Amino acid sequence: MEHPYLFMTSLFGIFGMEKWAASHPHVTYMWLAMIVLIFLGWVGGKSISMVPKPIQNVFEVVISGLEEFMVSITGDEGRKSFPLLLTLFLFVLLGNLFGLIPGFYPPTAQINTTVSLAIIAVTWSHVIGIKMHGFKYIKHFLGPVPALMPLFLIIEIIGHMARVLSLTLRLFGNMMGHELVVGILLMLAGPFLVPLPIMAMGILVSLIQAIVFFLLPTMYIAGAIEEAH
Repeated sequence: MEHPYLFMTSLFGIFGMEKWAASHPHVTYMWLAMIVLIFLGWVGGKSISMVPKPIQNVFEVVISGLEEFMVSITGDEGRKSFPLLLTLFLFVLLGNLFGLIPGFYPPTAQINTTVSLAIIAVTWSHVIGIKMHGFKYIKHFLGPVPALMPLFLIIEIIGHMARVLSLTLRLFGNMMGHELVVGILLMLAGPFLVPLPIMAMGILVSLIQAIVFFLLPTMYIAGAIEEAH
C-alpha cells in the first residue's frame, strides 16, 4: 500500500539513506519508537521526586497497574519477567499509535516486527520454566499418561509453536487492517474528511492489542512457573 512516510524518509535523506528508509519503514520506525521510549524513560527517571510531576504520575500508574495485574496471575515469581513484558507493552503501544500520525508508519503493521516480538515473548516463558524447574520442566510437555508421552510431546511442541504464530498474526492482522481501512478512506474521502470515529477506533485498537500482547505472554509465564501435573 502506498503511504507517505515523509518524516523518516526526509530525516534519513540527510544521510543519503532516503531510499533505504522508504523500503524499510518498519525498521526505521522501530528505531524511532525505541529512541522515544528511552528518552521518556530518561526524563521520567531524572525527574523522580517525593512530589511527583505529571510524567512521573503517568509512569507510576502504568507501571504499578501492570505489575499488580501480572503478579495477580503469575504470583511473586512473575515479577522477574515484568521488565521485559512492560518493555514489550510500551513498544507495541507506541508502535501502534504511530499509525495515527500523518506521515508515520506503525512498525507493528509489518510481520517481521511482530514475529520477532512473539519469538522473544514465547522463548522467555520457556527460559523462566527451565530456571524454575530445571530438567523437570520437560514434564510440561509429556502429559499425565506415560504410554502417550511421545504423542503428547509432539502435540505440546506444535501448541507452543502455535503461540508464536498466534501472537504474530493477531497483532500484525489488526494493525495492517487498520492501515488498509484508513488508506482506503483517505483515497475515497480525502485527508480532511476521514471520519474521526475511525481514528478514535485506531486508538482503542492500539491499546487493546498492546494489552493482549502483555496478557498472553503473562499467561504463558504463569503456566511455565507452575508445577506440571
